[in-house]
Formats: sequence, C-alpha cells, structure tokens
Amino acid sequence: MVAPLSSSQSSTKPAAGFQLWVDADACPRLLKEVLLRASDRHELPTCFVANQPLGITPSRLIRSIQVAQGADRADQEIAERLQVGDLVITQDIPLAAQVIEKGGMAISLRGEIFTPDNVRARLHLRDYMDALRGSGVQTGGPPPMSERDKKIFADALEKTIVKLKKAAVLRAASQ
Repeated sequence: MVAPLSSSQSSTKPAAGFQLWVDADACPRLLKEVLLRASDRHELPTCFVANQPLGITPSRLIRSIQVAQGADRADQEIAERLQVGDLVITQDIPLAAQVIEKGGMAISLRGEIFTPDNVRARLHLRDYMDALRGSGVQTGGPPPMSERDKKIFADALEKTIVKLKKAAVLRAASQ
C-alpha cells in the first residue's frame, strides 16, 4: 500500500527546497482545498498521507500515500520520510514534536505554528487530558471547523511557506 520512494525523493530536495506533508486522516476537505491551492501557487510538492483512500487526483506536485490501517501509521510514515526543512500539517501533537525534533516545521489544522516551546506545553496538556478521559471525565472535542478557522489556517500556511522558501534560497546560496 505504501508508495516506494523514487531515487529523487530519497536523496534530493524538491525545487522549492522543502516538501509539504499532510497528515490527512483528520484533515477536513475545507483545508485540503487550501493546501492544494497553496501547492499550485508555490510550486510546492505536497504529499497527503492517510490510512484510507483520499480521492485526491495525483499531479506533478500532488501525491498521496495510503498506509495500512492502524493507530499512528500515517504519522510514522511522515516521520520516516520527513527531511530537514519540510513542513507538516497535523493535528497530532506527538507527530508535531517529532517534526520539530527532526528539523522540520509543523502547523495544526487550526493554524497554530508549532515551536519547540509550545509543542512541549501542548504535549503536557494532551497527557493531562488523556489522564482526565482515562478517569471517566468527559472532555469533549474541538468545535467544528469554521470559515474563520480556515482563514487562520490559510494565513499561517502562507506565512510559513514564504519563510521556508526564503530559508531554502539562503541555504542554496551559501552552498
């Protein structure tokens, strides 16, 4: 089920200097459209990873990987393929922590740009909420995605892509 890496994917960076990875199992359709437009606008290779078919039409820039069913399989696939400087879209806090540890950047589905400091705080909060749920407390979930949330996400995505493209140009110039 998992697509093999081609030699170009395993050893070199895309022309943009980085790749966009999407933890697509929980990514709303509303945001997939934002991601597809950003990929086209910035000529940014983008890979959606999920354990279910996504119905995304592959193109020169867009591809998808379907992993086997199971908890965190998509997260593991992204973490294994991630390269320094890549950008990951995920709601999964442990994956965001791995991304940052490996030299990538991560943005939540609500537009939060993860940093070493805030991802640690989010991990602690996640563990606390898990403990509450484990003791029987009903904690509820996030509210449904709104148009305002979509705009916040799109703005954070644009800001981060521009930042990463500038960093890639500087890296290329210094080599």
